[in-house]
Amino acid sequence: MACTDSTKSGDSEESASLSIDYEKYELENGLDVILHQDKSDPIVSLAIQYGVGSNREKTGRTGFAHLFEHMLFQESENVPQDQFFKKIQDAGGTLNGGTWKDGTIYYEVVPNNAMEMVMWLESDRMGYLINTVTEAAFYNQQEVVQNEKRQRVDNNPYGHTNWVLDKNIYPEGHPYNWQVIGELVDLQNATIDDVKEFYAKYYGPNNATLVLAGDFETEEAKAMIEKYFGEIKRGQEVPKLEPQRVTLSETKRLYHEDNFAQAPQLNMVWPTVEQYTEDAYALNFLAEILSRGKEAPIYEVLVKEKELTSNAFAYNNAQELAGEFHIVVTASAGKDLDDVEAGIFEAMQRFETNGIKEGDVDRIKASLETDFYNGISSVLGKSFQMAQYNVFAGEPSFIEKDIENIKKVTEADIMRVYNTYIKDKPYVVTSFVPKGQLDLIAENSVKAPVVEEAITENITKEIKEEADAVVVKTPSVFDRSVEPAQGPSPALNIPSSWTAELSNGMEVYGIEQNEIPTVNFNLVIEGGHLLDSKDKNGVANLMTDIMMEGTATKTPAELEKAIQTLGASIRMYTTRESIVIQGNTLTRNFDATMDLIEEILLEPRWDEEEFGRIKIATINDIKRSSANPNVIANNIYTKTLYGEDHIFSYPTSGTEASVNAITMDDVKAFYNNNFSPSISRFHIVGKIQKEKVLESLKDLETKWAAKEVNIPTYEIPAQRDKSSLLFVDVPNAKQSVINIGYIGLARSDKDFYPAEVMNYKLGGAFNGVVNTILREEKGYTYGARTRFSGSKIPGTFTASSSVRTNTTGESVQIFKDAIADYKEGISEEDLEFTKNALIKSNARRFETQGALLGMLQEMSAYDLPANYIEGEENTVRTMTLEQHKALANKYLDESKMAYLVVGDAATQYAQFEKMGFDEVKLLDKDGNETELKPVKQ
Repeated sequence: MACTDSTKSGDSEESASLSIDYEKYELENGLDVILHQDKSDPIVSLAIQYGVGSNREKTGRTGFAHLFEHMLFQESENVPQDQFFKKIQDAGGTLNGGTWKDGTIYYEVVPNNAMEMVMWLESDRMGYLINTVTEAAFYNQQEVVQNEKRQRVDNNPYGHTNWVLDKNIYPEGHPYNWQVIGELVDLQNATIDDVKEFYAKYYGPNNATLVLAGDFETEEAKAMIEKYFGEIKRGQEVPKLEPQRVTLSETKRLYHEDNFAQAPQLNMVWPTVEQYTEDAYALNFLAEILSRGKEAPIYEVLVKEKELTSNAFAYNNAQELAGEFHIVVTASAGKDLDDVEAGIFEAMQRFETNGIKEGDVDRIKASLETDFYNGISSVLGKSFQMAQYNVFAGEPSFIEKDIENIKKVTEADIMRVYNTYIKDKPYVVTSFVPKGQLDLIAENSVKAPVVEEAITENITKEIKEEADAVVVKTPSVFDRSVEPAQGPSPALNIPSSWTAELSNGMEVYGIEQNEIPTVNFNLVIEGGHLLDSKDKNGVANLMTDIMMEGTATKTPAELEKAIQTLGASIRMYTTRESIVIQGNTLTRNFDATMDLIEEILLEPRWDEEEFGRIKIATINDIKRSSANPNVIANNIYTKTLYGEDHIFSYPTSGTEASVNAITMDDVKAFYNNNFSPSISRFHIVGKIQKEKVLESLKDLETKWAAKEVNIPTYEIPAQRDKSSLLFVDVPNAKQSVINIGYIGLARSDKDFYPAEVMNYKLGGAFNGVVNTILREEKGYTYGARTRFSGSKIPGTFTASSSVRTNTTGESVQIFKDAIADYKEGISEEDLEFTKNALIKSNARRFETQGALLGMLQEMSAYDLPANYIEGEENTVRTMTLEQHKALANKYLDESKMAYLVVGDAATQYAQFEKMGFDEVKLLDKDGNETELKPVKQ
């Protein structure tokens, strides 16, 4: 990056684009300000990163940084309760925050006419928040954060792994000894005084970096920043934390019986060094060389030769204070983790003996340029990158040094760090195994003291607060209670697109976007899972996997190297209705990348050895997901709604039995019968002209001949006529996954988009009705949503959430009541909010290549005109309260929905028999009706 008052290095277009112009200055109160002007879209991004993460907490007071991140979205002295999200969305913007071990960041992306409003909001919570923190608001967010922990940690396979690792790598008192989300007991015991103390210490402007990026006038932006942030008082001085590397005197071995795991997992972790050090860069390369690719020693030994796993990888985690080198192997079901550990050491010995293969280091470096451009493809991406470097390296321009440091890594550096930090050094090893399979743990392991939360009755804490309590206002030089006026919203400006049809029938859609020298593209072939047969379900999915394993002229390893050498990415995958080949590459490498696409598509290798491994990997994935409550919920919900006669009731990946039965001949037959340009569409966005694209596609046009492909249609089940409560038992689940709904509309239905607009206030936004009640008022969940899905085939209306186990019944009833009440109509204010949020957000709709690619796909899939978004805007703009209510009554009927709950039946099932459902059934994980089993004492 280069400051505005300095000269960019190099004069060529490519070298110039490797830097980002910015201006950096500091306010008198210590706030670092970074400005980056980007007028390519009428939007601005404001990001504020604080130099505080969980590493600033203390033992017994963990989780505060993350808890405080939640508190900052509640209320401030001049912004009423729950208005932060609403005001940003009402302006057509998006926002969020994030906390990790070393930092906390808050951000908004809005149309540029709302820039001053965003500064008003952000400055108010930076300097004018703490007087508004009430017992009720604090208690609510305590509950929300605990639910986030249950959802992300307690209710997930291997969810407690990082807790066990950090407790054993880092000694008591080290800032990395605890988890970012905190200990459950610490979250429950936190007080308002604790929070106020934490805020006063770490949330001053002198401990923050503000980055403004996007379409603004510099002097106007500077004046606004001075006005809103300049008078905020400097906070306590926060000294920079010095690195705190750790070492292990001996290897530590621990195990845990995991309630949700279906396969054993081994983690081996060595303590290393902090970020931006010479050794950290080399360790990143070491991880890639050990585990990534067909010729990586970990792949060769554990996957190919010993067939212990299909899922093994390594990575180096370099942070502000220290780092760790990880090797993670999720073994195949029933495999002994002693064999896995021995295999890892055998792979390391092979690495020592064979050294680094020719070209490996250069291939890793080749991806850096593409990664860099992808990282700055949006104003928010630029904001994040500049904030990160400023906070942790002292200057946004450190990106240039960062890239230099990566490019300087040599083979000798990689071998040196291997010998320094890994070879013959103590490590922490964890064995997470399914319940009852202790025979699979690595030998000499001791039980990890993981604390599992007990399921108890829901007891609501009564918080008494004075109704007429007055918030004490902090003095300001101007009236901060007055929200800044917003100027005219940016006019809708749909990017120009082009279309063409090749002589073989393939349609081509493109948009030229010249901001960064990359292209993103995909080839969509209709059919996909729809073309699977029920008796051999999963053929399409296996076919897309095997087609990425070499070509007629390239072995799997050679194809992999060819892609990596270009710094490109190519992947192929199956959806319910299509097969997609997706690519991302530098513009200068587009022809070479398309040559590889052509080989993959027209000259498959059909490698039998790789096919066997792919089948094993697919079966392993199916087994591993079979106990995941979210996967269970999705599978049974879909099966319930579409019925066993519809292919959608069968998972795209297949079942263990169906995958086992699939042969290479099945895959070849699918390819020969169902691949044709006549049912294919090519989409491309980036720094490339139409003529160049069509020229590059000429080989594909002449070599790929069209054929007739018949895509089957399936009858959609008749509309449901009753409410069904279906409960799937996952014993000791800490949360219940809830899916409620029925078959709705096809995307091609004239009412589909109007129905989406109607749903927005119910559950399409953060401050929709269901999330407001279940999260913000009750604190029962981390999030609740409602949505319509659909394609050419009717999709579903679905209301969903994951809720604390002891609130399951009440949460289901809240959903049911909210849907019923919504049909009574919404207020004029809520309709206006919906219109603003949906129309104004179009300013953000065309910023990235990925977003534009999605727009092209929607146009081509549904034969939409290039200006179809204008029609959507008109639908929103002209919707009346009467139309909104009519749509709700037409497409929402809570009395005919399926209510699926996946959770702990022993404590939650019985209540539903008394809740007025037309039928109540207990199901097993395959969706078959069963009976409640007695709980083992």
